[in-house]
Amino acid sequence: MNLKSLNTEFTRFIFVGVINTATYYSIYLILHNLLSLPYLLAHIAGFLISLNISFFLNCYVTYRIKPTLKKYLYFPLTQVVNMSVSTLLIFVFVEFFNLNSNIAPFAAVLFTIPITFAVSSKILKGSVRTAGAKRR
Repeated sequence: MNLKSLNTEFTRFIFVGVINTATYYSIYLILHNLLSLPYLLAHIAGFLISLNISFFLNCYVTYRIKPTLKKYLYFPLTQVVNMSVSTLLIFVFVEFFNLNSNIAPFAAVLFTIPITFAVSSKILKGSVRTAGAKRR
């Protein structure tokens, strides 16, 4: 196996995801543990901050495309399912499975990676039609 075969969009997506997850998790831990915010509020704040970082990393590193205002405005759509599923999973892990609230976000992200890759690829690479777009 050579290094070129590892340089795929999905591999770069995972790499960016690791960076973004570390960023999110650092923010989450600071807000939750140092500033004593409730875990769900810390999760949402960390998620929103890392969303912006994720947009630029995915444009430049993963898909190697130019970021535009239109893509920036559509990018949060890639995260609607991610945010919904991860928030639900964190709640379930903490409240029903008694998983430590510091570990729950990491466990939740494992379930959302494939979904987020598929949706972000469609939106950022432009294969999703906007409302009112003409079909050829």
